[in-house]
Amino acid sequence: MKPSIPKGTRDFLPEEVFRRNFIFETIRDVYLIYGFLPIETPAMENLQTLTGKYGDEGDNLLFKVLNNGDFLKNTPEETWQNRKSAEFIPFIAKRGLRYDLTVPFARFVVMHQNDLSFPFKRYQIQPVWRADRPQKGRYQEFWQCDADVIGSDSLLYEAEIIQMLYEVYHKLGIKVIIRINNRKILQGIAEICGIGERFMDMTIAIDKLDKTGRDGVSKELLERGISEEICNRILELVQSSDIEILKKNLVNSQSGSQGIQELETIMSYLEDHPAKNWVELDITLARGLNYYTGSIFEVVLDTTAYPEYSMGSLSGGGRYDDLTGVFGMQGVSGVGISFGADRIYDVMLHLSLFPDSVSQGPKLLFLSMDQLSHTYAFRIVTRLRSSKIHCDIYPEPAKIQKQMKYAHAIRVPFVAIIGEKEVSSQSITIKNMADGSQETVHENELIQYFNHI
Repeated sequence: MKPSIPKGTRDFLPEEVFRRNFIFETIRDVYLIYGFLPIETPAMENLQTLTGKYGDEGDNLLFKVLNNGDFLKNTPEETWQNRKSAEFIPFIAKRGLRYDLTVPFARFVVMHQNDLSFPFKRYQIQPVWRADRPQKGRYQEFWQCDADVIGSDSLLYEAEIIQMLYEVYHKLGIKVIIRINNRKILQGIAEICGIGERFMDMTIAIDKLDKTGRDGVSKELLERGISEEICNRILELVQSSDIEILKKNLVNSQSGSQGIQELETIMSYLEDHPAKNWVELDITLARGLNYYTGSIFEVVLDTTAYPEYSMGSLSGGGRYDDLTGVFGMQGVSGVGISFGADRIYDVMLHLSLFPDSVSQGPKLLFLSMDQLSHTYAFRIVTRLRSSKIHCDIYPEPAKIQKQMKYAHAIRVPFVAIIGEKEVSSQSITIKNMADGSQETVHENELIQYFNHI
Protein backbone atom coordinates (compact mmCIF):
# COMPACT_ATOMS: atom_id res chain seq x y z
CA MET A 1 0.00 0.00 0.00
CA LYS A 2 1.32 3.43 -0.95
CA PRO A 3 1.15 5.71 2.11
CA SER A 4 -0.94 8.86 1.72
CA ILE A 5 -3.02 11.39 3.69
CA PRO A 6 -6.42 12.89 2.83
CA LYS A 7 -6.45 15.90 0.53
CA GLY A 8 -6.51 19.18 2.40
CA THR A 9 -4.45 17.83 5.32
CA ARG A 10 -0.71 18.04 6.01
CA ASP A 11 2.10 16.41 7.95
CA PHE A 12 4.53 18.70 9.77
CA LEU A 13 8.23 18.05 10.20
CA PRO A 14 9.95 19.11 13.45
CA GLU A 15 11.16 22.44 12.06
CA GLU A 16 7.64 23.19 10.84
CA VAL A 17 6.16 22.34 14.24
CA PHE A 18 8.62 24.70 15.93
CA ARG A 19 7.53 27.47 13.57
CA ARG A 20 3.84 26.76 14.11
CA ASN A 21 4.36 26.76 17.87
CA PHE A 22 6.03 30.16 17.55
CA ILE A 23 2.78 31.46 15.99
CA PHE A 24 0.59 29.78 18.62
CA GLU A 25 2.72 31.08 21.49
CA THR A 26 2.74 34.63 20.10
CA ILE A 27 -1.05 34.63 19.88
CA ARG A 28 -1.47 32.94 23.26
CA ASP A 29 0.80 35.49 24.96
CA VAL A 30 -1.30 38.38 23.64
CA TYR A 31 -4.54 36.69 24.70
CA LEU A 32 -3.21 36.18 28.23
CA ILE A 33 -2.09 39.82 28.47
CA TYR A 34 -5.68 40.88 27.68
CA GLY A 35 -7.15 38.61 30.37
CA PHE A 36 -8.46 35.72 28.26
CA LEU A 37 -8.65 32.24 29.81
CA PRO A 38 -8.07 28.90 28.01
CA ILE A 39 -10.74 26.27 27.34
CA GLU A 40 -10.95 23.20 25.08
CA THR A 41 -13.91 21.41 23.48
CA PRO A 42 -14.18 17.99 21.73
CA ALA A 43 -13.27 17.54 18.07
CA MET A 44 -16.76 16.08 17.57
CA GLU A 45 -20.04 17.79 18.36
CA ASN A 46 -23.60 16.55 17.97
CA LEU A 47 -24.74 17.41 14.44
CA GLN A 48 -27.76 19.26 15.79
CA THR A 49 -25.31 21.59 17.57
CA LEU A 50 -23.55 22.44 14.31
CA THR A 51 -26.25 22.50 11.64
CA GLY A 52 -28.16 25.68 10.89
CA LYS A 53 -25.46 27.98 12.32
CA TYR A 54 -23.32 28.60 9.22
CA GLY A 55 -25.89 29.04 6.45
CA ASP A 56 -26.69 26.48 3.75
CA GLU A 57 -23.21 26.64 2.26
CA GLY A 58 -21.60 26.08 5.66
CA ASP A 59 -23.87 23.14 6.43
CA ASN A 60 -22.73 21.50 3.19
CA LEU A 61 -19.11 21.75 4.36
CA LEU A 62 -19.66 19.89 7.65
CA PHE A 63 -17.82 16.59 8.01
CA LYS A 64 -20.32 14.03 9.27
CA VAL A 65 -19.25 11.08 11.43
CA LEU A 66 -21.03 7.79 10.73
CA ASN A 67 -22.90 6.19 13.61
CA ASN A 68 -21.32 3.20 15.32
CA GLY A 69 -22.27 -0.33 14.31
CA ASP A 70 -24.74 -1.06 11.52
CA PHE A 71 -25.49 2.57 10.72
CA LEU A 72 -27.84 1.71 7.82
CA LYS A 73 -30.25 -0.61 9.62
CA ASN A 74 -32.72 2.12 10.66
CA THR A 75 -32.84 3.87 7.28
CA PRO A 76 -36.43 3.82 5.88
CA GLU A 77 -37.06 2.06 2.58
CA GLU A 78 -38.39 5.32 1.13
CA THR A 79 -35.01 6.97 1.66
CA TRP A 80 -33.31 4.17 -0.26
CA GLN A 81 -35.73 4.61 -3.13
CA ASN A 82 -35.25 8.41 -3.32
CA ARG A 83 -31.47 7.94 -3.51
CA LYS A 84 -30.77 11.42 -2.14
CA SER A 85 -27.72 11.49 0.09
CA ALA A 86 -28.98 14.40 2.23
CA GLU A 87 -31.99 12.34 3.31
CA PHE A 88 -29.71 9.62 4.71
CA ILE A 89 -27.86 11.92 7.11
CA PRO A 90 -30.40 11.97 10.01
CA PHE A 91 -30.38 8.17 10.05
CA ILE A 92 -26.66 7.42 9.63
CA ALA A 93 -24.84 10.32 11.36
CA LYS A 94 -25.52 12.04 14.68
CA ARG A 95 -22.09 13.63 15.13
CA GLY A 96 -19.84 15.89 13.10
CA LEU A 97 -16.36 17.38 13.25
CA ARG A 98 -16.47 20.98 14.45
CA TYR A 99 -16.57 23.59 11.65
CA ASP A 100 -15.27 26.39 13.85
CA LEU A 101 -14.69 27.11 17.54
CA THR A 102 -17.43 29.72 18.03
CA VAL A 103 -20.55 27.54 17.93
CA PRO A 104 -18.99 24.90 20.22
CA PHE A 105 -18.05 27.77 22.54
CA ALA A 106 -21.69 28.92 22.66
CA ARG A 107 -22.72 25.38 23.53
CA PHE A 108 -19.96 25.27 26.16
CA VAL A 109 -21.17 28.53 27.76
CA VAL A 110 -24.73 27.27 28.11
CA MET A 111 -23.66 23.93 29.56
CA HIS A 112 -21.23 25.53 32.05
CA GLN A 113 -23.01 28.81 32.77
CA ASN A 114 -23.10 28.13 36.52
CA ASP A 115 -19.32 27.66 36.57
CA LEU A 116 -18.48 30.89 34.72
CA SER A 117 -18.35 34.57 35.71
CA PHE A 118 -19.70 36.98 33.10
CA PRO A 119 -18.42 38.67 31.08
CA PHE A 120 -16.35 35.59 30.34
CA LYS A 121 -13.21 36.00 28.23
CA ARG A 122 -11.94 32.77 26.69
CA TYR A 123 -9.32 31.76 24.19
CA GLN A 124 -9.11 28.43 22.39
CA ILE A 125 -6.42 27.06 20.07
CA GLN A 126 -7.56 23.84 18.39
CA PRO A 127 -8.08 22.30 14.92
CA VAL A 128 -11.32 22.52 12.92
CA TRP A 129 -12.49 20.72 9.78
CA ARG A 130 -14.31 21.85 6.64
CA ALA A 131 -15.16 19.75 3.60
CA ASP A 132 -14.00 22.50 1.27
CA ARG A 133 -12.10 22.11 -2.01
CA PRO A 134 -8.40 22.23 -1.10
CA GLN A 135 -6.45 25.07 -2.72
CA LYS A 136 -3.81 27.64 -1.88
CA GLY A 137 -4.32 28.75 1.72
CA ARG A 138 -7.44 26.58 2.12
CA TYR A 139 -7.31 23.25 3.92
CA GLN A 140 -9.82 20.69 5.13
CA GLU A 141 -8.08 20.43 8.48
CA PHE A 142 -6.64 23.60 9.96
CA TRP A 143 -6.10 25.34 13.29
CA GLN A 144 -7.98 28.33 14.63
CA CYS A 145 -6.86 30.55 17.47
CA ASP A 146 -10.02 32.12 18.88
CA ALA A 147 -10.70 34.71 21.54
CA ASP A 148 -14.25 35.63 22.59
CA VAL A 149 -15.92 37.72 25.25
CA ILE A 150 -19.45 36.69 26.10
CA GLY A 151 -21.91 38.30 28.48
CA SER A 152 -21.49 41.97 27.56
CA ASP A 153 -22.49 44.25 24.69
CA SER A 154 -19.81 46.84 25.51
CA LEU A 155 -18.05 48.13 22.39
CA LEU A 156 -14.86 48.35 24.43
CA TYR A 157 -14.35 44.68 23.60
CA GLU A 158 -14.42 45.39 19.85
CA ALA A 159 -11.65 47.92 20.45
CA GLU A 160 -9.68 45.34 22.46
CA ILE A 161 -10.00 42.85 19.62
CA ILE A 162 -8.57 45.37 17.15
CA GLN A 163 -5.71 46.07 19.57
CA MET A 164 -5.00 42.34 19.86
CA LEU A 165 -5.03 41.96 16.08
CA TYR A 166 -2.52 44.77 15.82
CA GLU A 167 -0.25 43.39 18.54
CA VAL A 168 -0.16 39.83 17.18
CA TYR A 169 0.61 40.84 13.60
CA HIS A 170 3.08 43.47 14.76
CA LYS A 171 4.95 40.82 16.81
CA LEU A 172 4.90 38.39 13.87
CA GLY A 173 6.22 41.09 11.54
CA ILE A 174 3.32 40.86 9.08
CA LYS A 175 1.92 44.09 7.60
CA VAL A 176 -1.86 43.80 7.38
CA ILE A 177 -5.04 45.78 6.98
CA ILE A 178 -7.78 45.30 9.57
CA ARG A 179 -11.03 45.59 7.63
CA ILE A 180 -14.07 46.51 9.71
CA ASN A 181 -17.79 46.83 9.02
CA ASN A 182 -21.07 46.40 10.87
CA ARG A 183 -23.84 44.02 9.86
CA LYS A 184 -26.38 46.63 10.99
CA ILE A 185 -25.14 48.90 8.20
CA LEU A 186 -25.74 46.09 5.73
CA GLN A 187 -29.18 45.52 7.27
CA GLY A 188 -29.87 49.23 6.79
CA ILE A 189 -28.84 49.03 3.13
CA ALA A 190 -31.18 46.08 2.62
CA GLU A 191 -34.00 48.02 4.31
CA ILE A 192 -33.66 51.24 2.26
CA CYS A 193 -33.45 49.10 -0.89
CA GLY A 194 -36.74 47.45 0.05
CA ILE A 195 -35.33 43.94 0.52
CA GLY A 196 -35.03 43.76 4.31
CA GLU A 197 -36.48 40.25 4.27
CA ARG A 198 -33.80 39.21 1.74
CA PHE A 199 -30.92 40.33 3.95
CA MET A 200 -29.15 36.95 3.99
CA ASP A 201 -29.42 36.63 0.20
CA MET A 202 -27.76 40.03 -0.13
CA THR A 203 -24.93 39.37 2.35
CA ILE A 204 -24.09 35.94 0.93
CA ALA A 205 -23.75 37.50 -2.51
CA ILE A 206 -21.71 40.59 -1.59
CA ASP A 207 -19.41 38.52 0.64
CA LYS A 208 -18.02 37.13 -2.65
CA LEU A 209 -17.31 40.55 -4.16
CA ASP A 210 -13.52 40.18 -3.90
CA LYS A 211 -13.71 36.75 -5.57
CA THR A 212 -16.34 37.19 -8.29
CA GLY A 213 -16.26 40.96 -8.82
CA ARG A 214 -19.18 43.33 -9.32
CA ASP A 215 -20.57 41.35 -12.27
CA GLY A 216 -20.49 38.10 -10.30
CA VAL A 217 -22.34 39.64 -7.36
CA SER A 218 -24.95 41.21 -9.69
CA LYS A 219 -25.49 37.88 -11.36
CA GLU A 220 -26.02 36.10 -8.05
CA LEU A 221 -28.39 38.79 -6.75
CA LEU A 222 -30.41 38.59 -9.98
CA GLU A 223 -30.55 34.80 -9.66
CA ARG A 224 -31.89 35.28 -6.13
CA GLY A 225 -34.78 37.34 -7.52
CA ILE A 226 -33.49 40.86 -6.78
CA SER A 227 -34.04 43.38 -9.58
CA GLU A 228 -31.20 44.91 -11.57
CA GLU A 229 -32.05 48.41 -10.32
CA ILE A 230 -31.80 47.32 -6.69
CA CYS A 231 -28.62 45.35 -7.46
CA ASN A 232 -26.96 48.50 -8.78
CA ARG A 233 -28.03 50.55 -5.76
CA ILE A 234 -26.77 47.91 -3.33
CA LEU A 235 -23.38 47.75 -5.05
CA GLU A 236 -23.12 51.54 -5.16
CA LEU A 237 -23.71 51.76 -1.41
CA VAL A 238 -21.51 48.87 -0.29
CA GLN A 239 -18.61 50.08 -2.43
CA SER A 240 -18.71 53.51 -0.82
CA SER A 241 -15.93 54.25 1.67
CA ASP A 242 -17.32 57.65 2.69
CA ILE A 243 -18.98 57.35 6.10
CA GLU A 244 -20.77 60.69 5.67
CA ILE A 245 -22.44 59.54 2.44
CA LEU A 246 -23.58 56.39 4.21
CA LYS A 247 -24.97 58.44 7.08
CA LYS A 248 -27.12 60.46 4.70
CA ASN A 249 -28.40 57.40 2.86
CA LEU A 250 -29.16 55.47 6.05
CA VAL A 251 -30.72 58.35 8.02
CA ASN A 252 -34.16 56.68 7.84
CA SER A 253 -32.86 53.26 8.87
CA GLN A 254 -32.58 52.72 12.60
CA SER A 255 -30.37 49.63 12.09
CA GLY A 256 -28.07 51.37 9.63
CA SER A 257 -27.69 54.49 11.76
CA GLN A 258 -26.94 52.40 14.84
CA GLY A 259 -24.28 50.47 12.92
CA ILE A 260 -22.52 53.68 11.92
CA GLN A 261 -22.68 55.01 15.48
CA GLU A 262 -21.14 51.78 16.79
CA LEU A 263 -18.25 52.04 14.33
CA GLU A 264 -17.56 55.61 15.40
CA THR A 265 -17.60 54.60 19.09
CA ILE A 266 -15.10 51.79 18.48
CA MET A 267 -12.76 54.13 16.63
CA SER A 268 -12.96 56.64 19.50
CA TYR A 269 -11.54 53.97 21.85
CA LEU A 270 -8.59 53.56 19.48
CA GLU A 271 -7.83 57.27 19.21
CA ASP A 272 -4.36 57.02 20.80
CA HIS A 273 -3.48 53.47 19.74
CA PRO A 274 -1.32 52.62 16.67
CA ALA A 275 -3.90 49.98 15.66
CA LYS A 276 -6.08 52.82 14.38
CA ASN A 277 -3.68 53.33 11.48
CA TRP A 278 -4.23 49.74 10.39
CA VAL A 279 -8.04 49.90 10.36
CA GLU A 280 -9.94 50.37 7.13
CA LEU A 281 -13.72 50.71 6.76
CA ASP A 282 -15.01 48.25 4.15
CA ILE A 283 -18.77 48.15 3.63
CA THR A 284 -18.35 45.23 1.21
CA LEU A 285 -17.24 43.10 4.15
CA ALA A 286 -20.22 40.89 4.97
CA ARG A 287 -18.92 37.62 6.48
CA GLY A 288 -21.76 35.38 5.35
CA LEU A 289 -22.13 33.41 8.60
CA ASN A 290 -25.66 33.68 9.99
CA TYR A 291 -24.75 34.41 13.59
CA TYR A 292 -23.00 37.79 13.18
CA THR A 293 -25.23 40.73 14.15
CA GLY A 294 -22.99 43.76 14.70
CA SER A 295 -19.32 44.60 14.15
CA ILE A 296 -17.42 42.31 11.79
CA PHE A 297 -13.67 42.10 11.24
CA GLU A 298 -11.36 40.63 8.65
CA VAL A 299 -7.58 40.84 8.37
CA VAL A 300 -5.84 40.75 4.99
CA LEU A 301 -2.27 41.32 3.84
CA ASP A 302 -1.33 44.90 3.06
CA THR A 303 -0.97 44.73 -0.73
CA THR A 304 1.19 47.84 -0.79
CA ALA A 305 3.77 45.99 1.31
CA TYR A 306 3.49 42.71 -0.62
CA PRO A 307 2.38 43.61 -4.17
CA GLU A 308 3.54 40.30 -5.67
CA TYR A 309 2.02 37.97 -3.07
CA SER A 310 -1.61 37.30 -2.24
CA MET A 311 -3.43 35.30 0.39
CA GLY A 312 -7.02 35.13 1.62
CA SER A 313 -8.11 36.53 4.95
CA LEU A 314 -5.80 35.76 7.88
CA SER A 315 -8.26 36.56 10.69
CA GLY A 316 -11.96 37.16 10.99
CA GLY A 317 -14.69 37.61 13.55
CA GLY A 318 -17.44 39.83 14.85
CA ARG A 319 -20.31 40.49 17.25
CA TYR A 320 -23.11 37.97 17.78
CA ASP A 321 -26.05 39.00 19.96
CA ASP A 322 -27.81 35.71 20.63
CA LEU A 323 -25.71 32.74 19.57
CA THR A 324 -26.41 30.99 22.87
CA GLY A 325 -30.16 31.48 22.33
CA VAL A 326 -30.42 28.35 20.17
CA PHE A 327 -29.16 26.38 23.18
CA GLY A 328 -31.71 27.91 25.56
CA MET A 329 -29.74 30.83 27.01
CA GLN A 330 -31.39 33.95 25.59
CA GLY A 331 -30.08 37.47 25.13
CA VAL A 332 -26.38 36.91 25.80
CA SER A 333 -24.19 39.04 23.56
CA GLY A 334 -20.66 38.15 22.57
CA VAL A 335 -17.85 39.22 20.27
CA GLY A 336 -14.83 37.30 19.07
CA ILE A 337 -11.96 36.93 16.65
CA SER A 338 -10.13 33.98 15.09
CA PHE A 339 -6.58 33.77 13.75
CA GLY A 340 -6.06 31.34 10.86
CA ALA A 341 -2.74 29.85 11.97
CA ASP A 342 -2.21 27.80 8.79
CA ARG A 343 -2.49 30.78 6.48
CA ILE A 344 -0.31 32.86 8.80
CA TYR A 345 2.28 30.08 8.65
CA ASP A 346 2.23 30.04 4.84
CA VAL A 347 2.60 33.82 4.70
CA MET A 348 5.52 33.88 7.15
CA LEU A 349 7.26 31.04 5.35
CA HIS A 350 6.87 32.67 1.93
CA LEU A 351 8.06 36.05 3.21
CA SER A 352 10.89 34.56 5.35
CA LEU A 353 9.54 36.15 8.53
CA PHE A 354 10.40 33.38 11.00
CA PRO A 355 13.34 34.37 13.25
CA ASP A 356 16.37 32.05 13.26
CA SER A 357 15.86 31.45 16.98
CA VAL A 358 12.51 29.69 16.45
CA SER A 359 14.05 26.20 16.31
CA GLN A 360 14.30 24.61 19.74
CA GLY A 361 16.11 21.45 18.69
CA PRO A 362 19.24 20.22 20.51
CA LYS A 363 21.76 22.99 21.16
CA LEU A 364 24.55 20.47 21.71
CA LEU A 365 25.26 16.95 20.41
CA PHE A 366 27.80 14.72 22.18
CA LEU A 367 30.11 12.59 20.02
CA SER A 368 32.25 9.88 21.62
CA MET A 369 35.34 8.02 20.42
CA ASP A 370 35.00 4.82 22.47
CA GLN A 371 32.78 3.13 25.04
CA LEU A 372 34.48 4.76 28.02
CA SER A 373 34.02 8.28 26.59
CA HIS A 374 30.46 7.35 25.54
CA THR A 375 29.57 6.46 29.15
CA TYR A 376 31.21 9.65 30.38
CA ALA A 377 29.32 11.71 27.77
CA PHE A 378 26.01 10.18 28.84
CA ARG A 379 26.64 11.22 32.45
CA ILE A 380 27.33 14.83 31.33
CA VAL A 381 24.23 14.85 29.09
CA THR A 382 22.09 13.77 32.03
CA ARG A 383 23.43 16.62 34.15
CA LEU A 384 22.84 19.22 31.40
CA ARG A 385 19.30 18.01 30.79
CA SER A 386 18.48 18.42 34.48
CA SER A 387 19.42 22.09 34.00
CA LYS A 388 17.03 22.32 31.02
CA ILE A 389 19.77 22.61 28.40
CA HIS A 390 18.62 21.03 25.13
CA CYS A 391 21.21 18.41 24.26
CA ASP A 392 21.53 14.94 22.79
CA ILE A 393 24.07 12.16 22.37
CA TYR A 394 24.93 10.00 19.39
CA PRO A 395 23.66 6.51 20.36
CA GLU A 396 27.00 4.68 20.12
CA PRO A 397 30.70 5.24 19.58
CA ALA A 398 31.35 5.37 15.83
CA LYS A 399 33.68 6.89 13.26
CA ILE A 400 33.81 10.63 13.82
CA GLN A 401 32.92 11.30 10.16
CA LYS A 402 29.65 9.36 10.57
CA GLN A 403 28.77 11.22 13.77
CA MET A 404 29.62 14.61 12.24
CA LYS A 405 27.47 13.80 9.22
CA TYR A 406 24.54 13.25 11.57
CA ALA A 407 25.31 16.52 13.41
CA HIS A 408 25.19 18.41 10.10
CA ALA A 409 21.95 16.67 9.12
CA ILE A 410 20.10 17.77 12.28
CA ARG A 411 21.71 21.23 12.09
CA VAL A 412 22.86 21.26 15.68
CA PRO A 413 24.85 24.47 16.42
CA PHE A 414 27.49 22.83 18.69
CA VAL A 415 29.02 19.39 19.12
CA ALA A 416 30.90 18.08 22.15
CA ILE A 417 33.72 15.76 21.15
CA ILE A 418 34.69 13.27 23.88
CA GLY A 419 37.80 11.09 23.78
CA GLU A 420 40.31 9.60 26.19
CA LYS A 421 41.93 13.02 26.74
CA GLU A 422 38.61 14.68 27.70
CA VAL A 423 37.68 11.86 30.07
CA SER A 424 40.98 12.04 31.91
CA SER A 425 40.85 15.84 32.26
CA GLN A 426 37.08 15.94 32.95
CA SER A 427 36.67 18.48 30.17
CA ILE A 428 34.71 18.79 26.95
CA THR A 429 35.91 19.95 23.53
CA ILE A 430 33.15 22.16 22.10
CA LYS A 431 33.06 22.73 18.36
CA ASN A 432 31.03 25.58 16.83
CA MET A 433 29.41 24.10 13.72
CA ALA A 434 28.98 27.51 12.10
CA ASP A 435 32.60 28.65 12.01
CA GLY A 436 34.52 25.49 12.97
CA SER A 437 36.16 27.05 16.05
CA GLN A 438 36.85 24.87 19.07
CA GLU A 439 37.44 25.43 22.77
CA THR A 440 37.83 23.23 25.81
CA VAL A 441 35.47 23.64 28.77
CA HIS A 442 35.68 21.89 32.13
CA GLU A 443 32.59 19.78 32.86
CA ASN A 444 31.76 21.88 35.93
CA GLU A 445 31.58 25.01 33.76
CA LEU A 446 29.40 23.57 30.99
CA ILE A 447 26.05 24.67 32.41
CA GLN A 448 27.20 28.25 32.85
CA TYR A 449 28.83 28.19 29.40
CA PHE A 450 25.64 27.14 27.59
CA ASN A 451 23.41 29.45 29.59
CA HIS A 452 25.36 32.39 28.15
CA ILE A 453 25.36 31.51 24.45
